[in-house]
Amino acid sequence: MTQLRVNHSKVRPGTYKAMLAMEEYTSGLFTDKVLYELLKIRVSQINGCAFCLDMHAKDLMKLGDYADHILLLPVWREVPLFTEKERAMLELAEAVARISEQGVPAELYNRVREHFDEGEYVDLIAAVNTISSWNRLAIATGMYPGCFTS
Repeated sequence: MTQLRVNHSKVRPGTYKAMLAMEEYTSGLFTDKVLYELLKIRVSQINGCAFCLDMHAKDLMKLGDYADHILLLPVWREVPLFTEKERAMLELAEAVARISEQGVPAELYNRVREHFDEGEYVDLIAAVNTISSWNRLAIATGMYPGCFTS
């Protein structure tokens, strides 16, 4: 059984408070909460964060019946379930999460800009950065689904 290494919010409440402030700010940028949760789930999948995957899949399900979206998110390119706007966001989220591999190619930037203005483009990058920070904090401290309730 996995064991929580450190409860970061108790050991360094200032770090936790700063992370929450970024999350609150970033969350407020999105009127489309489904899009925001899909982004957080996909980036958490890439980063391998079980805690965040569990949390955000449950958050998305609270917004409606999105079970198929959750199940098929790793193969979003192969299914017609996702809108063109969601596809552009997912491709950008993957590129930013894996930024060292190829950056964000110009053709991807142009495709994303067909659906998002300049400010929204920056918002998407901020959202990827925020959930990536949460992922790293959760993984490095040994968080897992239910770790605070067991």
